[in-house]
Amino acid sequence: MSEADVPDVTPDIAAFKRSLADRSGALRDAFERARAHVRREVDAIHADAAAGRPVIPEVDYRSIENEGIPATFEAAVRRRGCAIVRGVFPRERAAGWFAELGTYLDTNRYEEREKQKRGLDRYFATLQSGRPQIFGIYWSKPQVQARQDERLTRTRAFLDRIWRHDGVFDATRQCTYADRVRRREPGDKSLGLSPHIDGGSVERWIDPGFQQVYGSVFSGDVDAYDPFDATHRLKTREIPSPAVCSVFRTYQGWTALTRQGPRDGTLQLIPMAKGMAYVLLRALQNDVAEGDLCGAQPCRALGVSAAWHPDLIAGLVSIPEVEPGDAVFWHTDVAHAVGNEHSGNEYASVIYIGSAPDCAKNRAYLQRQKDAFLSGQSAPDFAAEDYEVDFVGRATIQDLTDLGRSQMGL
Repeated sequence: MSEADVPDVTPDIAAFKRSLADRSGALRDAFERARAHVRREVDAIHADAAAGRPVIPEVDYRSIENEGIPATFEAAVRRRGCAIVRGVFPRERAAGWFAELGTYLDTNRYEEREKQKRGLDRYFATLQSGRPQIFGIYWSKPQVQARQDERLTRTRAFLDRIWRHDGVFDATRQCTYADRVRRREPGDKSLGLSPHIDGGSVERWIDPGFQQVYGSVFSGDVDAYDPFDATHRLKTREIPSPAVCSVFRTYQGWTALTRQGPRDGTLQLIPMAKGMAYVLLRALQNDVAEGDLCGAQPCRALGVSAAWHPDLIAGLVSIPEVEPGDAVFWHTDVAHAVGNEHSGNEYASVIYIGSAPDCAKNRAYLQRQKDAFLSGQSAPDFAAEDYEVDFVGRATIQDLTDLGRSQMGL
């Protein structure tokens, strides 16, 4: 997508703000309450970190499998908006996938092909990377095997049940949302991403569906906002671009293929489920220009900056060390970042796999995605690089289990 294709939404932003003019006092008060909440949460995050307590809620996969989840875990996820599930896959299996992916990329000369197509994927356009660290592949056998695995399906079903979802989605079933792979090499300084939120930017203010999702926030009743209420989530309509997810995800996520932690240029989170209320209300204060939303741009991730959101940025923390086979999930309204430098000694590699529960919006996406799978093209939400059309060893329909076929809409 070129800059010329990006729509000018300034008039829409101004119109939305004018529609709230009679609530300006209530929105100022609501922002102060949201800011006070954020500051309390940041203090709690720092206190937990200083005391050596987990800042990001953790649970072992065996507890999910045996239905022995600690009573406090669900409340912790609802508060922090994220979770680490240890041991979703056996360590040896995840390490084997890492090796197999390396062979797949080398055999098919990915790096050589990537140089020829560099520039198609504008999401990482500002990165000055000599070698790729995010790989635009979707249909390798390790990716397909991980997505359709019953252990991961069970894990996502457990986390999805934390949502208020009756009549909106089926928490027991998943729709495959094919995403990419990270293989960040030691010493890499090209992949740092500043704090941001995916899945829409300006839409969160000007789209009628998002306005319903955040209705209590925009009415000034910020305390009533429940980020885990799915009631209106399927009504949202994102501005199409290779930087925007067009399915409904309860959580973004990835599965670790290698050991990685705070020094390894990996995931950072602002573990605060209600942080979105602060971001939304900040843009509606009188010091922000009528046609501006604290710098938010269409067809880009929603940035969270020290200039506009200092209270929220103060809560940014790195994930703790994770092992191959561990999985990390974060609510799609949670701000996250990637460390600027990988200063470790080994690759930091993950397969991106979030949670896209069965619902009408996601089933519609499957109709487009399954054709991409069968032909080896890039998944529909991403730049049409189409590396895998003639890749040797990519997954085919014969590699799908019954569960995998169902999740792919086949």
